[in-house]
Amino acid sequence: MPTLVIGGTGFIGPRLIKRLLAAGETVTCMDVNLGTGPFTSLSDKVRVIRGDVTHFEDVMRAVLEVKPDRLINLAYGIGAGEGNPHQVFRLDVLGMDNCFEAARLGGVTRVVYASSLAVSGQQSHFGERLVTEDDPLHGTSQYAVHKIFNEFQARKYVKNYGMSIIGVRPANVTGPDKMRGSTDHVQLITGAARGEAVHLPKKGQMRLLIHVDDIAGVFARVLLADAPRHDIYNSGGVAVSLGELADLVREFLPDAKITFEQEGGREESGNYLVDNSRLRKEFGIEYPPLRARVREIINDVRRQEGLPLC
Repeated sequence: MPTLVIGGTGFIGPRLIKRLLAAGETVTCMDVNLGTGPFTSLSDKVRVIRGDVTHFEDVMRAVLEVKPDRLINLAYGIGAGEGNPHQVFRLDVLGMDNCFEAARLGGVTRVVYASSLAVSGQQSHFGERLVTEDDPLHGTSQYAVHKIFNEFQARKYVKNYGMSIIGVRPANVTGPDKMRGSTDHVQLITGAARGEAVHLPKKGQMRLLIHVDDIAGVFARVLLADAPRHDIYNSGGVAVSLGELADLVREFLPDAKITFEQEGGREESGNYLVDNSRLRKEFGIEYPPLRARVREIINDVRRQEGLPLC
């Protein structure tokens, strides 16, 4: 079946596209940036359309040309910062609405979009319990508020037009080539893998880690499912402090130069205790151990740098 991946040349997109191709899907990618490294190896297998998700005519044209049964939007302003609210609003909010409206007009059967763990806000709102998809949303950053509105708008389209629109809330996605968003955990692993000194602010800062290949698998399962039972899914992941992550890295790199400015950070951490039983029960999702993924990232970096593997 034809699938349209919007924002498919970035961090998650190429991994997702590989899974869709393996499942026999005919994939078209629309993005403003067509020259990224991880995507180039797929260029002969995927139709590529240059388009800007913030321009409705670009999205509508892609939907009319491709006539997709499924559409997924991975274009959003994570890591764009709070300093350019107009630009990030256009990408996160207007861009997502363009996808929903074009899918409606084009008769797309299934729409999947990336929400975020950020919608829940700080863990302190929930104490030491797991947060479910039905809990109140406390996110206050620009990115979090945009994602909260995306979820609201998706529900409106489902209610008003009977569409199938499903959101996934990724946790702190990690991988060797992540450049935007929450990157302290990535810098800790990749910097140490290169033999660089890594210095971070707070040792106790908590993160909920999920490897990029694992979140790509989640998106693929939800996108290809016949009839998902829910309109939103927590990805879940592995809760770990940056200090604990540093200790894990040192298991493979005993001489790693990782230091911290302060000990604390746990009490001001974003949501890191997450219930993803909805996803696990419905789709049978299970993630590899964090230790295995950390070693994989270290070796990905060291292989690229020509260094001995761990």
